[in-house]
Amino acid sequence: MRKVRKAVFPVAGLGTRFLPATKAVPKEVLTLVDRPLIQYAIDEAREAGITDFIFVTARGKSALENYFDQNPELERALLDAGKTKLLEALAPSNMDSGAIAYVRQHKALGLGHAVACASKLIGDEPFAVILPDDVIAAQPSCLKQMVEAYEEIGNEGCLVATMEVPDSMISSYGVLDVKAGEGRLVEAKGMVEKPKLGTEPSNLAVIGRYILSPRVLQNLTEIKPGAGGEIQLTDAIAAEFAKGGKVCGYRFDGQRFDCGSKAGFLQATVHFGLNHPELREELADYLRHIVNDELGATV
Repeated sequence: MRKVRKAVFPVAGLGTRFLPATKAVPKEVLTLVDRPLIQYAIDEAREAGITDFIFVTARGKSALENYFDQNPELERALLDAGKTKLLEALAPSNMDSGAIAYVRQHKALGLGHAVACASKLIGDEPFAVILPDDVIAAQPSCLKQMVEAYEEIGNEGCLVATMEVPDSMISSYGVLDVKAGEGRLVEAKGMVEKPKLGTEPSNLAVIGRYILSPRVLQNLTEIKPGAGGEIQLTDAIAAEFAKGGKVCGYRFDGQRFDCGSKAGFLQATVHFGLNHPELREELADYLRHIVNDELGATV
């Protein structure tokens, strides 16, 4: 059983839903309480045992690369000022030389195409894919839960994170057609990308965490463009069914926030703010004031 050591982070998107903020700042470095979105994804991957981090980027992402570089001048200034807590806070953003690799996605041809751009760095071993837009509050982390569950499937299988979504949102996701399983781990017999309402095989949607067999990389070279005229990762995973591959969904224990949307980003800010030891009390008092005094008057 080969360990999952590599993770792909597709971060080439333009972040148009956050314009004008993302005109000059990559969406992945927008701050969620006190850390950029990408730091939450990196921290989750580290907890799951990931050692090789592969970023699929595009033009205009230099701030993302700079964030994970060391800043000797800043560190020296903090050290001279005796600000050791701030130095400790910086430590997770410093990546060892060679730990991160960057590849360019020159054209926005879909999530599947982004993953395919990293194929030479992945090689012939199972790998994870993490979408930084999906921030998941969980202990242990969502990917760590999945790595442990993946041992039940074996290196030739695929595991995708799933959650139940309401009918009104089903057409925004890839959806599992469930074969068997009532617990956290369910075996699938098919997957459908963004089904029209009423045609979905279940309400189990695939969200931004995957552990994939290297065979999916070959599938990405064989499939045709799918929904939206893009190369869909879901379609490459679904191709495994025809080849006798095993695909399972994992109902993770945790709360997922869609930080690719403004509403989801605000919800995540409230959640992580209320769980921050330095902010909890002040933020809770403010929210109580809003609910009781301002919102209450309009209800």
